[in-house]
This record gives sequence, C-alpha cells and structure tokens, in this order.
Amino acid sequence: MEPSDVEIRAYRASDEEAVIQLWQDCGLVVPWNDPHRDIQRKLRVQADLFLVGLAEDRPVATVMAGYDGHRGWINYLAVAPDLRRNGIGRRMVEQVESRLRALGCPKINLQVRTSNVDVVSFYAAIGYATDEVISLGKRLEADQ
Repeated sequence: MEPSDVEIRAYRASDEEAVIQLWQDCGLVVPWNDPHRDIQRKLRVQADLFLVGLAEDRPVATVMAGYDGHRGWINYLAVAPDLRRNGIGRRMVEQVESRLRALGCPKINLQVRTSNVDVVSFYAAIGYATDEVISLGKRLEADQ
C-alpha cells in the first residue's frame, strides 16, 4: 500500500470502535486513560485536529493534535502494525503539521514513552529532536 492510497479526514463518531481497536493494536491504550473519554474530550476542543487515515474504508491511522496559542501538541499517532514503515505515519504527521502551521503554531511538542525506542527513532527521522526538559503532569480527573 502506498501512503497516497490512504484517505485522511477528520474523525467521525462512526469511527470510534475501530479507532480504539487500532489504538489497542498499537499499544496506546493504558489503564489510566479511558480511550472513549479521550475521544469525547478531544471532540469538545479542536475536533478538526483529530484525523483518521482510511484504507478501504477502514481506519488504519490516527493522529490527534491541539494548539493552545503557544505550542502545538501531537497525541495518539497510530498506524496499523501491518502497514508500518511505508510512509503513512509521516503523511499523518505532515497533515497535522500543516493544519497547526495554518493556525500560526510556531512549535510542536509531543511525548513518547522512553521505552518506545522505535517511535522515538521515527520522530527523529522526520525532524523532531529531544528537548532538554522535564515533563510533569497532574491528573485533574481520574478515568479509572
């Protein structure tokens, strides 16, 4: 499959179960984040920055982004395991970068688990670099 064979469009409610299954297949679902809630939260804020890549009407890729007026963020980049390493992930990131750039976004941040070395290598190959920062977080609402 060529990356150009994948149709990229905004997420639709009918995508939910297939998208969550894709995230599970990609190891993105963790016990402390409910994927249904994450989708509902995203749909309330900049829903147009939640993209789905389709092949033969099946979600095979996703990327979720946001922009707060200072930095853009990328989350939930996923490509079906059997379709990786053929440019689909790069194309999804390029699409969301373009949308963020159009909003005036000067820089994109993202977080990758340190144990996910393949994903760190992917982002490095498309121009992302490690920032010398410490990522901190505070949960305001428990999903579990």
